[in-house]
Amino acid sequence: MPKRTLPLTDVAIKNAKPRDKSYKLSDGGGLYLEVLPTGGKSWRMKYRFGGQEKRLTFGLWPDVSLKFARQRRDEARTLVAEGVDPGDKRRQERDEAEAQAAADAATFEVVAREWHIKQVKVWSEGHAAKVMARMEQHLFPVFGNVPIAALRAPAILPALREIEAKGHHETAKRLRQYCEAVFTFAISTGIAERNVGADLRGALAPCRATNRPAIIDPKGVAQLLRAIDGYQGSPVTVAALRLSPLVFVRPGELRQAEWSEIDLDAADGPRWSIPAEKMKMRRDHVVPLSKQAVEIITDLHPLTGHDRYLFPCNRTNGRCMSNMAMNAALRRMGYEQGEMCAHGFRAMASTLLNELGWNSDLIERQLAHAERNSIRAAYNRAEYLPERRKMMQAYSDYLDQLKAGAKITPLHAVAGE
Repeated sequence: MPKRTLPLTDVAIKNAKPRDKSYKLSDGGGLYLEVLPTGGKSWRMKYRFGGQEKRLTFGLWPDVSLKFARQRRDEARTLVAEGVDPGDKRRQERDEAEAQAAADAATFEVVAREWHIKQVKVWSEGHAAKVMARMEQHLFPVFGNVPIAALRAPAILPALREIEAKGHHETAKRLRQYCEAVFTFAISTGIAERNVGADLRGALAPCRATNRPAIIDPKGVAQLLRAIDGYQGSPVTVAALRLSPLVFVRPGELRQAEWSEIDLDAADGPRWSIPAEKMKMRRDHVVPLSKQAVEIITDLHPLTGHDRYLFPCNRTNGRCMSNMAMNAALRRMGYEQGEMCAHGFRAMASTLLNELGWNSDLIERQLAHAERNSIRAAYNRAEYLPERRKMMQAYSDYLDQLKAGAKITPLHAVAGE
């Protein structure tokens, strides 16, 4: 008769000493304790399933007691009797637990920050900072710690409507768009299955488009230019205000202008070359500089030429002028918030140049607006530079005439020469 195996006891387990090689102490029903040469004691179970011998590991003694090891053995034997491989079931449960842990860790904030990192490569620095600041202020505190796979529209909508109720309709609209973009990213990476941001379309009040305030009538423009010349503020701020209507770039692009980007001795004439990373459309942009613009920049050089930026911050070394500086100066000159802003010099130039007969393609290219046809965009970048230079000089001359109150010759007469 085969030798009968006696069940293990706690005392026998405790007294089991390590040997040169591993050995087993059987408890019956396939359960045994493997005593390792290192002194460790591991619970294992041998069973057969589908005609193959297999093993399970239950953990180390004494973390796993004799009583608990037997309980795990009995559960495994029950599964085998029911036609379920306990090893496969354990692997499945482990995979599901890991997937759930990953889903719980993939909160809205975590995924949103990953999405934001991807976008930084194609956004300007200022725009990227603004997007993150909005999410940190309005979204993350409310539902940032919720797993994105479990997040639904009813958890997001109250936060957006609270912003909307304060009159910040544009901010609410932008935040909903950010949510939709984050969920699109989450779906593409397999973290989420439904775009909850898209579910919120139509949930907010329509956002009426409003143009930035700008002075566009010639008499008003003349008064503004004279007010800038007479402004008694910082010479650097005055220079920025005087240059703005002559180059009509976005305020952020002007503030970040660097001396290394200015070439007053270029073969085809003075120019300011703005690198793509500073542009909203992420394309290099050339601004031909008129004689008036060159004069302003030349006069500015003794003040800030030792610095990186043409318009440095007067409080913090190594940084450019604040985004509020020019608007604050306009307010001090008496121009209300709804009357004129730093961005308004672009609308001013666009309106006047179009009304005065200049080719709209030239104007749009100089404004660095998006060109829908990529081939055409690449072609226009080279083709229009001489024409744009001519337009920029004529426009600067026109503004001088306005400021002086002289009789104005229509620009289209010059443009058509």
